[in-house]
Amino acid sequence: MLQHKQNQPWLNSALSDGIFILSPPFFSTLLVFLFPAQFQNSAGIPLAYWVFLIVFIDVAHVYSTLYRTYFNPGNLKKQYGLLIAIPLGCYIIGVMIYHIDGLWFWRILAYLAVYHFIRQQYGFMRLYSRNEQSTPLVKLIDKIAIYAATVYPLIFWHLSTVRHFNWFVEGDFFTFKNNALLSYSGIVYLLILVVYFVKETIIVIRSRRVNLPRNLIVLGTFLSWYFGIVYFNGDMVFTTLNVISHGIPYMALIWFFEKKKLDKASFKSKISKLCFGKFGIFYFLLILILFAYLEEGLWDGLVWKEHQSVFKPFSALPQITSSELLALLVPLLALPQATHYVLDGFIWKTKNKF
Repeated sequence: MLQHKQNQPWLNSALSDGIFILSPPFFSTLLVFLFPAQFQNSAGIPLAYWVFLIVFIDVAHVYSTLYRTYFNPGNLKKQYGLLIAIPLGCYIIGVMIYHIDGLWFWRILAYLAVYHFIRQQYGFMRLYSRNEQSTPLVKLIDKIAIYAATVYPLIFWHLSTVRHFNWFVEGDFFTFKNNALLSYSGIVYLLILVVYFVKETIIVIRSRRVNLPRNLIVLGTFLSWYFGIVYFNGDMVFTTLNVISHGIPYMALIWFFEKKKLDKASFKSKISKLCFGKFGIFYFLLILILFAYLEEGLWDGLVWKEHQSVFKPFSALPQITSSELLALLVPLLALPQATHYVLDGFIWKTKNKF
């Protein structure tokens, strides 16, 4: 009998990991298939659904980084120089790039986001592999598989016909149609899937064990990225699969990690007690949503003017049209995202002691 119920490398518990980290890609994919007309034929994203996806999840998850950095007195003190230098550097570079070309600003930010999204899936795979005594070959197959799950859909996006969605703004990705290269990459993609499946089958036969969360992370990544980018070609489908599969697991990981640290800590700050104590999840999410609403309100009031009914407190703000002012404003409003992407490359590395 397979030993899949015991000794699984859960990050918090089977139930919480299953709901908040492992199930989002499966849930979002199922949602798309259960309501195909709404997702595939929709000309746009309904306003209430847009608020749920973008404000409550996508933008909110960016601010969850605060709990590991600026809201954490110990980490802030130890890494003060880094935590000041990164946003300052991101802003200065952002202003310079936007001043040269606004599209290039969004393009660079989009590719930085893509790298962040890819690395998150790899990071989760590594976390769920942390207790495995695997050979270098097995580790290499796992690594190639998780990267293939994300990189091939991006190759398809760049080399195929026009996609009816963007990462941030229209034209932020380079595209150049090449059917031959697309076909070859598709074959490699399928071969990697087969190799990973054969490898897992051999492990199960030999050891009678299966690493359930690792396999669910890999499978969920394949599903959400393939159906979100390759199989379907719509903004609502892409946004649903992309945002839910990425944002919810990230917020959950932050909460699990910081709660465990709080339980062991001798000193507990007020915000840690509030957000990671009993019923702290509600305060944790509330603070994230408030930050997200503030940011999106400023975007809408000063730049986009697209959802004034949602952001009424910001509707009286003047729309900025001056290219000089936008070169200062847009990188500032995008700074939480840029800082989140860059900081994430540091906070999960043990040597940086976050």
